[in-house]
This record gives sequence, C-alpha cells and structure tokens, in this order.
Amino acid sequence: MSTDERGLSLIELLVFIVVVGIAVTGVLSVFSLNARTSADPVVQKQALAIADSLLEEVLAKPYTYCDPDDANVETAQNALVGPLGCATTPEGMGREVAQGESRNANLTPFDNVNDYNNFQMLNGIVDPSGNAVPDLNGYSALVQVQTPPVPLTNIPAGETLLVTVTVTGPGNHSVTLSGYRTRYAPNL
Repeated sequence: MSTDERGLSLIELLVFIVVVGIAVTGVLSVFSLNARTSADPVVQKQALAIADSLLEEVLAKPYTYCDPDDANVETAQNALVGPLGCATTPEGMGREVAQGESRNANLTPFDNVNDYNNFQMLNGIVDPSGNAVPDLNGYSALVQVQTPPVPLTNIPAGETLLVTVTVTGPGNHSVTLSGYRTRYAPNL
C-alpha cells in the first residue's frame, strides 16, 4: 500500500454512525413531543365545524321584542305589554318553558335568539330534528346569549345580543365562537 491512499478507518466510520444516530434521535424526539402536545387537528376541525353550524343556526333566528307567537310581534316597538308593545308575551331571555319550547320540538321549536341562552348538548351532538349525529358522541356544546359587555358603536343599548358557542371534543379540546345579533327593526 502506498502512503497516498486515503479512506475511512473502521473507528472513524463508527464515530460517524454514532454522531448521526444521536442527531436523528434528537430530531425525532422533538417531533414526538410536538405530536403528543398538540391538539388533534381532526378533533379541532370537527369542533370548529360544530360551533360554526350552531352559531349560524342561532343567529338566523329572529330577535324581536315579543315572542314570535305574540299577535303584535310585527309592530311592537318595545317589550312592554300595551298599544306600542306586545299583546301578551314579551320575549325574555331563555326558552319559554310554559310553552314547552325546545330546539327540536315539532310544534314549539326555539323561535328567537333568546331561546338558546344556556342551551347545551352534553352527551353528543344532535341535529335540529333531535337525531344524534353519528360519530359526534364525544363532543358537547354550550350556547350563551347575553347583552354585550361593551355596547356596539352607533347601535342603541339593548338592541344587540352577543351569542357565544363553546364546543368541547375528545381530549378536552375546545373551540369558542362568538357573533352578534342586532334587532334591525321591531319586526325582525
């Protein structure tokens, strides 16, 4: 052999393998830590879809001074019973228990944004007809309706509601969405 030949000795090769092995182990442990501590993206996306759908459902309901079953619902200018207000039933916060309102009732469903206050689905998600949605039994939802803590600009006090929907999924991952519903006119 000549002295000009170059190459790796067995010891150098083993040192290289050990160094690369340690580096790869470090990188893989970081990926593993991120995977364990991050929220499951499927659970997060599903919770977001549920919250979005429920918020849209609530905000699509009317926001009136009177219960929508009241004779003066179209003309009432305030929530009082009288000539400019409701005939008999001002709309209050929460569902009308005496009328048997519920989200999935055929004859007396929720008919106003206020009816959804403190509405919850604890043991899975159900559609508006009351049917359980397959594979969503690990999720729960809560709707809260309230007067906004800070009035909106150029909108009179008492004419806006803040609707907050919180959905919790498997692994205690939760998503919260909020939206505003304003009373556009007495009959809306």
